[in-house]
Amino acid sequence: MTLRRVPRGLRGARMVAKALLSTRHTILAHLVVTRRCNLACAYCNEYDHVSEPVPLELLRRRIDDLSSRGTSLITISGGEPLLHPELEDVVAHIRRRGIIATLITNGYLLTEQRIKKLNGAGLDYLQVSIDYVDPDEASMKSLKVLDSKLVLLSKYAGFGVNVNAVLGSAVENPEDAQVVVRRARELGFPTSLGIIHSGNGQAKPLSQRQQTIYRDIVRGKGPGIFAWLDRFGENLVQGRPNRWKCRAGARYLYVDEYGLVHWCSQQRGYPGVPLEHYSHEDMRRQYFMEKPCASYCTVQCVHRASMIDGWRHRQTSAKVSHSRE
Repeated sequence: MTLRRVPRGLRGARMVAKALLSTRHTILAHLVVTRRCNLACAYCNEYDHVSEPVPLELLRRRIDDLSSRGTSLITISGGEPLLHPELEDVVAHIRRRGIIATLITNGYLLTEQRIKKLNGAGLDYLQVSIDYVDPDEASMKSLKVLDSKLVLLSKYAGFGVNVNAVLGSAVENPEDAQVVVRRARELGFPTSLGIIHSGNGQAKPLSQRQQTIYRDIVRGKGPGIFAWLDRFGENLVQGRPNRWKCRAGARYLYVDEYGLVHWCSQQRGYPGVPLEHYSHEDMRRQYFMEKPCASYCTVQCVHRASMIDGWRHRQTSAKVSHSRE
């Protein structure tokens, strides 16, 4: 029996059906396997160059804990997760628990052999983010460097691949996003468009030039399951708040390298409770808690995990003093 015997599409549909039927489980968890990264992008606050990878046995226990909460999907992140020497074992353990396994990477360490190992481990999806056409001091994640990696993925990946382009006030050549998206689509990959945020995950309005490019790219995607996010993005690029019910801490969990649960990567510090002590009552409390950072949030994975509950259960205001400037 292979790890992919049940098709990805069917497992995805099952995830949605399960989320519609009950609010008492986690839909998506981010699991940090190492904080170390091989790059040093100027805008990123999620890496260092010294941390050791989280031991495999600790990661297995955390995956088992997430499985016991009914988690449907685990995204492996970092740092750069491909630096973890036992990454394929982590992926395989997620899949053995019947959970969808996804990976976020900068792509630098992808080789034909590594892609085939990820195939064998049962990886379901991989996302690579490409910031510019040419590398610069702000980011080395450029199409010039990573195009060969995209070609390798197109040839050998047995998992789904998404290419993420970015826009933001720090991006000097926003037309690069159009080039990145065009190349990804030539290779048959779906694309997404992220907005570079401030240090606490908050959006800053885009220039008129960047807004035009944003709309051109979004229109070119066509309708899809996450078209709802395009409306959120349209508000953010114009500096307008979104009104939505963030279910971070419940439907979405961010588990850092120390095993602490946080709202998300950009709001680290709250709740800050070890996963093994994070109770179902804690999850219920967070489910009903209105998050003060939600209006200008750019963290798309939290939006996606929360969107299915947008029509139900009002939230009450949270009084939290942990904001990261």
